[in-house]
Amino acid sequence: MKYAFPDNFWWGSASSALQTEGAREGETTWDYWFAREPNRFHNGVGPQQTSAFYQHWKTDIQLLKQLNHNSFRTSISWARLIPDGIGEVNPEAVDFYNQVIDELNEQGITPFMTLFHFDMPMAMQEIGGWENRDVVEAYARYAQICFELFGDRVLHWFTFNEPIVPVEGGYLYDFHYPNVVDFRRAATVAYHTVLAHAKAVQAYRAGHYAGEIGIVLNLTPSYPRSQNPADVKAAHIADLMFNRSFLDPVLRGEYPADLVALLKAYDQLPACKPEDSALIAEGKIDLLGVNYYQPRRVKCRDSAVNPQAPFMPEWFFDNYEMPGRKMNPYRGWEIYAPGIYDILVNLRDNYGNPRCFISENGMGVENEQRFIENGQINDQYRIEFISEHLSWLHKGISEGCNCLGYHMWTFIDNWSWCNAYKNRYGFIQLDLETQQRTMKKSGEWFAATALNNSFEKE
Repeated sequence: MKYAFPDNFWWGSASSALQTEGAREGETTWDYWFAREPNRFHNGVGPQQTSAFYQHWKTDIQLLKQLNHNSFRTSISWARLIPDGIGEVNPEAVDFYNQVIDELNEQGITPFMTLFHFDMPMAMQEIGGWENRDVVEAYARYAQICFELFGDRVLHWFTFNEPIVPVEGGYLYDFHYPNVVDFRRAATVAYHTVLAHAKAVQAYRAGHYAGEIGIVLNLTPSYPRSQNPADVKAAHIADLMFNRSFLDPVLRGEYPADLVALLKAYDQLPACKPEDSALIAEGKIDLLGVNYYQPRRVKCRDSAVNPQAPFMPEWFFDNYEMPGRKMNPYRGWEIYAPGIYDILVNLRDNYGNPRCFISENGMGVENEQRFIENGQINDQYRIEFISEHLSWLHKGISEGCNCLGYHMWTFIDNWSWCNAYKNRYGFIQLDLETQQRTMKKSGEWFAATALNNSFEKE
């Protein structure tokens, strides 16, 4: 069967500054944490060992061209542009980002720019990070500077990438710095992130720029184990906390009433100011990026909560391992392609069918060298993964969902937070020692799909 996509569909991939660029002027939380606890990082590989986009940007953009990308998302590093977060702008960073943006445009690859992709300047974290409203103001200034510097040539902006992840990682589950476990502080970080987002949107609108502004959210559909009311309620609460805590403010301009009521009942609400609700209402977006990797399957709790334990989302649900589920054994994630369709249908039916695109989807695999044939990685498993997700995406579009494109994570094997290079995700294989780049079989497949704006699947 042939799956053809709408004209001007965005074919591309996504990456981030911290995971690709390498050496920076300003220190981020990742640099700081790695210097102190290298044992927390896979094989002791830190954020300095990247695919060196800072040096290789020109040839890497040529590779994007070979992959027939018409669009590409990356991020600006706040710590590179303004090393202390609030002071002088680094002219070398301005030159670098200008060159990258100009080269992308020249090659016919539309730049999509994210302002914050987990890389908090350490100077900002030292005064409390997103817990401190002064950092919200500093971020708003940084956003405005980016719009002024690059807004004439970047027409698609995203305030944050996966803003729930620093909340989960840094303040609930101990996989990002500052490794705090405290729900109220997590709620404050999430709330201030929404305020920062809204301030950036406000600045963008005030500047009357030619493009559009949005946010990138990782949406994990919450599926209940059964239709038993207790399971359904558990899935609803998981959805409120992990999806709707950002989705509702940016699309509806307000928080879900039942989320607010739940946090209030347990005395976990962040401190709010009277003017905040009007600001949040101004943060409604033009374009939503959707990152989809895996579903969330939940059931009601089988056991009572320990009242001495820290308040956590899991007070309200347990994770559920569905029998017979298809797994990516390397990442420990379930592969469930219909989830991408369910997300789009939910946006269509419950959020007014906003303009959106798949901003990340991907499959990380360990030790891909096993699959080298004639000097090339034959990653047929990745081709199957992409084509399966694209066929469900196609179904959503054919049923009226307003999805404008598909970006894969990622174009080249890159450094991945605490996992370093354990799992590879790229269309392009990276040899870390020599920095040599070699296209995988999936890269050839994606290039053909993008060129034809369609693919065939049995």
